[in-house]
Amino acid sequence: MPSQILLATHINAPVEKVFDIARNIDVHVESTKHTGERAIAGRTSGLIELGETVTWRAKHFGIWQNLTSKITEIDYPNYFTDIQVEGAFKSFTHEHYFYPILNQTMMRDIFTFESPGGILGDAVNFLFLSNYMTQLLVKRNEVIKQVAEAPQPPKGGA
Repeated sequence: MPSQILLATHINAPVEKVFDIARNIDVHVESTKHTGERAIAGRTSGLIELGETVTWRAKHFGIWQNLTSKITEIDYPNYFTDIQVEGAFKSFTHEHYFYPILNQTMMRDIFTFESPGGILGDAVNFLFLSNYMTQLLVKRNEVIKQVAEAPQPPKGGA
């Protein structure tokens, strides 16, 4: 049975900027550095685009794992969706929505996932995996917010 995580993050930055930061591989790596995560195949830096894949390698629960996801939908700067192509989950879909509010953004995540293993997988989701994934997504969103709200260096020179 699928589990779902819903998050909303208010960011004091324009929607276009937040949208691009949210699909930036380098920012993602920064947000998951505590897991040793890095992009090892497909798009490995910069902005991921429609139809592109990225393979991540990270340590979760003491085990190195690879996971490949693919961008299946993009409507700039309103939403994009990525799905697992290969990895530890039975499936996952991560929908990213961006709502402009004046010169700010409300970023909304809908992360739907299913673990393998039937009833045992459902128990794992309930007991700890849903909380673990929520914390990963919250951390990721905190980094996106920090990057988006950081002061911009002056253009030009002196």
